[in-house]
Amino acid sequence: MAYEIAATGRALPARRVTNEELSQTVDTNDEWIRSHTGIGSRYLAEPELANSELAARAARQAIAQLAEKTGASEEDVTAGLDMIIVASVTGDYLGGVPPTSCLVQNLLGARQAAAFDIQVCCTGFIYGLEIAAGLLAVNPGYKKVLLICSELLSRITDWTDRSTCVLFGDGAAAAIIEKTTAPSSGEGKRGLLRCILGADGSGGGNLIVRRGGSRFPYKPGEIVDKPPHIEMDGRAVYNFAVKSITETIKALLEQENLSVHDLALIIPHQANARIVQAAQKRLALPENILYLNMSEYANTSAASIPIALDEANRAGKIKRGDIVMFVGFGGGLTYGGALVVW
Repeated sequence: MAYEIAATGRALPARRVTNEELSQTVDTNDEWIRSHTGIGSRYLAEPELANSELAARAARQAIAQLAEKTGASEEDVTAGLDMIIVASVTGDYLGGVPPTSCLVQNLLGARQAAAFDIQVCCTGFIYGLEIAAGLLAVNPGYKKVLLICSELLSRITDWTDRSTCVLFGDGAAAAIIEKTTAPSSGEGKRGLLRCILGADGSGGGNLIVRRGGSRFPYKPGEIVDKPPHIEMDGRAVYNFAVKSITETIKALLEQENLSVHDLALIIPHQANARIVQAAQKRLALPENILYLNMSEYANTSAASIPIALDEANRAGKIKRGDIVMFVGFGGGLTYGGALVVW
């Protein structure tokens, strides 16, 4: 059996905010943002848009793609979903009650699908892939899992903090992972080959939304200057990210006895161009093997890898039989990587 990515989709809010527009409200400029991050714009959700709604839009794109590919109706594809996983740290409701995945299930009308959320920040897509494959492997009745990564980071961004607000954007992407009869190893192997997942909880405070949870709840009558927002030790996160990306890429290649030249693409988490460039230099990676789109979307956390994947997929940059690597890192601190035969 193989666990293949059968379809992809993405959704972005309507409002695109360039660095120039951002610099009208924050003491920064386009040259500084681009030179330090590689980011040129980001998409920000309108106030009335909920995360579950954006997630459902991305899911419908993936459902439509699979329907077109197989000749089935979109209703039949939706009815064939066994599980819905939503990776997000910006769910519709505090504490994930109710889970955003359940709200998406209702929006899609996928009544037969079970649903749950995961919260591993920017590594959500990679963790979700491994979880989806595991569910498909242990449950004989499961055939399709819908994995959605959706973030409204603008809701937890301090827009007065120029060291963080320039980094983040909103977006969602989805993938349908399907169990097939293709081999997962040997000649003609398909689908997910290998995942590496990891975490270093000692660095949890380096990327944190400090207030509003059970450790530091807001108190009745308390005057709050700012809503819950991301705080980040940029240098610590940078060092962790470069190290984790470099070691994960090396480990995946070694464990599958591959060289970087066997890969069609490496799609990293789209956080900061400097992080990717540092890892590229350490590993002497060919420049054209890395797929980067952070200049357009900024850092969309869990959604960044699958947004890039859908973009590459629809642009024809991946063909059947290609080996693609995903590698990411994020709050927790978490990290991970995956190898997939397209």
